[in-house]
Amino acid sequence: MRIGVLCLQGDFREHVSMLERLGVAVADVRLPADLEHTHGLILPGGESTALRRLLSYSGLDRAIAERAAREEYGLYGTCAGMILMAKSLRDGRGVEPLGLMDITVARNAYGRQLDSFEADVSITEVGTFHAVFIRAPQLVTCAAGVQVLGRHQGIPVIARQGNLLVSSFHPELSNDARIHEYFISEVCAQQLRSTA
Repeated sequence: MRIGVLCLQGDFREHVSMLERLGVAVADVRLPADLEHTHGLILPGGESTALRRLLSYSGLDRAIAERAAREEYGLYGTCAGMILMAKSLRDGRGVEPLGLMDITVARNAYGRQLDSFEADVSITEVGTFHAVFIRAPQLVTCAAGVQVLGRHQGIPVIARQGNLLVSSFHPELSNDARIHEYFISEVCAQQLRSTA
């Protein structure tokens, strides 16, 4: 299995390091051709406006949407990646999401950089996870087909819809690889098994 990491802007290096630590083959994705021979893609945290612009310039926006439409291809968006994957944004201020997952997201809903925090979150199939929230977006609404996997103070912070996974927080900033393992073994591999 080979997992791509979107390496245009943001904290992609931490995702690459986490995957390498797990012994997973990693592809640095900067152009549509870089998606070849990958079974999944991680869209990292960063600045959603800059990431969206870079996706458009490179043509990756269309390439990612085409891959996400295939049920056998896993896609995981953390923080800004979750913003990009949303069907709609509340107060998006010029960011056009890719419209991949049936969720509505509010950008920077937890406040500014100074309001960043860490909290333990109970996550289905993962357990208690120490999550890092940095200028985090918030899942405002989830359609019926979206499974909420974990909440913080009653608000969804990690959710899945088939081959699509999103989180408000940054699992790559912890030493805990269980969410990356879940993405690989359950989201990506399950999709591969269902098409075998």
